[in-house]
Amino acid sequence: MIRRKLFEPEHEMFRDTVRKWAEAEVYPHSEQFRRDGMISREVWKSAGAQGFLAMYADEAYGGLGLDDFRMDMILTEELSARENGFYLPLHNRIVGPYIHKFGTEAQKARFMPGIVSGETVLAIAMTEPDTGSDLAAVRTKAEDMGDHWLLNGSKTYISNGILAGLVVVAARTGEGRHDIGLFLVPDGTEGFSRGRKLDKIGMKTQDTAELHFKDVKLPKDAVLGDPKGGFGMMMHNLAEERLVGSVQFVAHAQRAFDITLDFIHERRAFGRPIGTFQNSRFAMAALKTKIDAAWAFVDHCASEHLDGNLTGDLAAQSKLLTSEVEGEVVDTCVQLHGGAGFMEEYEIARMYCSARVSRIYAGSSEIMKEIIGRGLGLGERR
Repeated sequence: MIRRKLFEPEHEMFRDTVRKWAEAEVYPHSEQFRRDGMISREVWKSAGAQGFLAMYADEAYGGLGLDDFRMDMILTEELSARENGFYLPLHNRIVGPYIHKFGTEAQKARFMPGIVSGETVLAIAMTEPDTGSDLAAVRTKAEDMGDHWLLNGSKTYISNGILAGLVVVAARTGEGRHDIGLFLVPDGTEGFSRGRKLDKIGMKTQDTAELHFKDVKLPKDAVLGDPKGGFGMMMHNLAEERLVGSVQFVAHAQRAFDITLDFIHERRAFGRPIGTFQNSRFAMAALKTKIDAAWAFVDHCASEHLDGNLTGDLAAQSKLLTSEVEGEVVDTCVQLHGGAGFMEEYEIARMYCSARVSRIYAGSSEIMKEIIGRGLGLGERR
């Protein structure tokens, strides 16, 4: 891998700590996680005990008061490479910041301690059966009943949906297209139920579920910030969400490359290692170049983010590039594994299935191209 100047010595010390923890507490249980279809609550609590969850939270809530995106990059890189079903990045950098940035002191005092300890796993419910990337089209509705909110609707493809102890729910609160609120719905709330745990072709250790809200009565203080300001909050967080995804995608691609390099050194054909054939050399040379370029671009975007300059257009470029690179890398690596690449007992086969969704969730590649194109002044003229 290229030398990455983004990180300081203390970051690399943190990486070593994360790596040792994951080797001891996470990876040995991967097969059990696959059978269960989710990461165990014990591992979530172990992550909390290590101080890996919501590090930006105030010390009063058990956090470290440390908001250094690079720390979460390291967590994401290390875990996503080998256990990409452990959706710790969703908990830390996608859902947690809504509460940290927009929550009242009372909301933070109630929920942040559990978020930090791992007792409360987080999920965010945006996607609905009839709406995907168009967040403004949500139909789930929260009605202001005077002394409470009444929430009705359904969500689907919700990551951490089964384990979640707290769900941030996007719901329509007015007639305007962008009149959306974000509501805090704890597990056990009357009228809140889970549907199916969805069976995916990949990411078998990550729980994805349907969620239903039928006449859910929520107190007036269950909303985050302005009841009609949720769309703006989601747009504000989307750039970081796509950058987090980018880190995951390149880490996954790097792992696929590394295990394939080992494989073609060992596996032989026609009396010689597969890696000695020109086709293998050329294929791996091209992949290494693309992965290193992707790392460089991700680190550039992270540097911009640390300086407060990450734009939606740049985040879209990062998400588009890295998800496409990941897809090309795992496909080529399956090919280099030959028949073994089609067998589930080989890690590369599972990686191939898991990587396919990267070009879909958090905004499909087509949506990313639309965002980038509009940024170039090429939007549709009306």
